[in-house]
Amino acid sequence: MSGLPLQPSEDAFEPKPALRNAATIGLQAGIVGAFVSAVQNALGSHSRGAAGFLTRSGGTIGTFAAMGAAFAFTESAVANQRATNDALNGIAGGCAAGFLAGLRTRSIPVALGSCAVIGAAMGTFDYAGEIAGRSKEEKEEKRKKFFKSVPQPVHHASE
Repeated sequence: MSGLPLQPSEDAFEPKPALRNAATIGLQAGIVGAFVSAVQNALGSHSRGAAGFLTRSGGTIGTFAAMGAAFAFTESAVANQRATNDALNGIAGGCAAGFLAGLRTRSIPVALGSCAVIGAAMGTFDYAGEIAGRSKEEKEEKRKKFFKSVPQPVHHASE
């Protein structure tokens, strides 16, 4: 041993807070679900009026929230268990969210198919992001090239 302190690498895994991620993403997905429910209510022909937002298409809100929370929790839990950040975490999260979407149809084959499709889509998206990802040094260099530096004031010598 050389006696030098070990420095953490930049690629070192940092555990993800699974419950906090699930609550945050679940809430955000619920807001998106509320918007979708409002659009469904506005475009549908029914006699329930504005109350149809919750009574008629309100299940959409819960489904979106549950899918978002399931995705975030599963992705974080799998990443923490494996201690890696890669596309397999997104595949597991997408599968969990897709399975919930399929269960809404009350069909196990649809749930399994949705698991496969959404899992594959999220895995592909995550894998493509890893390929296209840049190191911190490359990002900083690109930022410095893009933004102009502040010119230094010129001081003239007194004559």
